[in-house]
Amino acid sequence: MRKTNKEKMNFPNMDSLQPVVNIINEASITLGDPTRTIKDSPLIEVFSAAIGTGSGAGVSFLALYGLGTVGLSAAGITSALAAAGAIVGGGMAAGVLVLAAPVTGLAGVGLAVAKQIKKKQLRQEKKRLYNEAKEKCPLVEAELKKCTDNDEVSPERKDILKGLDIMLQKVICELESDLLM
Repeated sequence: MRKTNKEKMNFPNMDSLQPVVNIINEASITLGDPTRTIKDSPLIEVFSAAIGTGSGAGVSFLALYGLGTVGLSAAGITSALAAAGAIVGGGMAAGVLVLAAPVTGLAGVGLAVAKQIKKKQLRQEKKRLYNEAKEKCPLVEAELKKCTDNDEVSPERKDILKGLDIMLQKVICELESDLLM
């Protein structure tokens, strides 16, 4: 069985982007606080693992009301259904199908429009996060290099920067992959 594009995506919906947001936020906090170490981060497990591995219905209602004997009484409903069914050469039962068709069709159109809007919003958010990660990555790499050359910097500070570097590179790669689909 072939996978659909959505199944191949690293981030198929907005909720799946939350870890990316967390990593980018952590990069901002860490770059702004030179005393922050891996012990201070809520993402300690993520960074430790990265370091350890080294990488990482309205129309039908109105028709029903107006087609039959005016009103929504039993006589009004049955005469409306019969009148609607007569459109396709049937009776009351066909009238139910005739009156249900607009609801089904409009619901389908509504769902398609909502799906396109969500897809566009997801793509925009991926692009925004991709750009942020691309911006933060060289800053983290520069800070890591500066700390690596300084024996006075704690190993925990170096670890958080290593973890951020690995995770940002992974995020960039996975977002880029999704954006190319």
